[in-house]
Amino acid sequence: MREFVVPESAHGFRIDLFLTQSCDGYSRSQIRDAVQNDGAEVDGRVIRPSYKVKAGQVVRFQVPPPASDDTVPENIPLDILYEDDGLVVINKPAGMVVHPARGNWTGTLTSALAFRFQSLSDVGGPTRPGIVHRLDRDTSGVIVVAKNNAVHLNLAAQWHDREVKKQYTAITSGRLDRDRDWIHASIGRHPYQRDKQAIREGHSTSKSASTFYEVVERHGRVTRVDVHPKTGRTHQIRVHLAHIGCPILCDRLYGGHSELTRSQIRRLAGIEEAMPGAKPTAEGDEVILGRQALHAKSLTFTNPQTGKEMTLTAPLPPDMQSVLDLLSNDSPS
Repeated sequence: MREFVVPESAHGFRIDLFLTQSCDGYSRSQIRDAVQNDGAEVDGRVIRPSYKVKAGQVVRFQVPPPASDDTVPENIPLDILYEDDGLVVINKPAGMVVHPARGNWTGTLTSALAFRFQSLSDVGGPTRPGIVHRLDRDTSGVIVVAKNNAVHLNLAAQWHDREVKKQYTAITSGRLDRDRDWIHASIGRHPYQRDKQAIREGHSTSKSASTFYEVVERHGRVTRVDVHPKTGRTHQIRVHLAHIGCPILCDRLYGGHSELTRSQIRRLAGIEEAMPGAKPTAEGDEVILGRQALHAKSLTFTNPQTGKEMTLTAPLPPDMQSVLDLLSNDSPS
């Protein structure tokens, strides 16, 4: 953390420009990203990159780690579903970022892979060794990693040609009036929120997107669905389900809640809160879910080296299973 006092000569400068001039070795885009990630304070208040400083103000700035072309190996346990000499399939936990990015330079899947495996493909560049596709940080489940370039290119072609069958499990809020249906709606950048995508027809950033869903079970205003995305747009499942009025539980960007307690889930499902006369306890209102309830359940693809179709499946993680266990219990807990 570094501290600066704004001189008269910098009065009226944008904070990102002021910090770029004050910190050697960083580009303005790096500084802007760090400020956007709550890395700067002016007189004790967190500000955005467009903020204009005034002479005499005190600026405190968390200097970002220097960007590196090398993935730093870290001894992070991996749940391996399948491995051969050409690829490995991982059950990625929620909360793990796939590759280094703004605000997430350590603890990534690529760091864990670099520690465990001697050789990975380099088609995606030095910061994404072996990464054929990706999952959002808070989405758990199946992800495929290539050990060599030939396998990587073959798998990438299968994704590009939409030959890979993808199945996700999602737990949503709201009522789906159909048991199964297609959602066809183009997705592009959100008009003013940089971290979000949005349904946008005819915009320069828009791309066609198609998702098929099928209801597995309903519990009041909570629904478990199997989801099969045909395309692979950023945040596609999350955006499409929110678009039809059924956002994924605890989807901070598209659903409004970042966590749900036992009682909140029971209210959504219409389950009686407690037996008459029973006193609520702190334990009875514990947080059950603290991330978006989306899990990459399975992938079906052709193994590039054997030519055989294979399906890899990851079990539902404990947090999502706890929600379903709670919902399936018709009697008060």
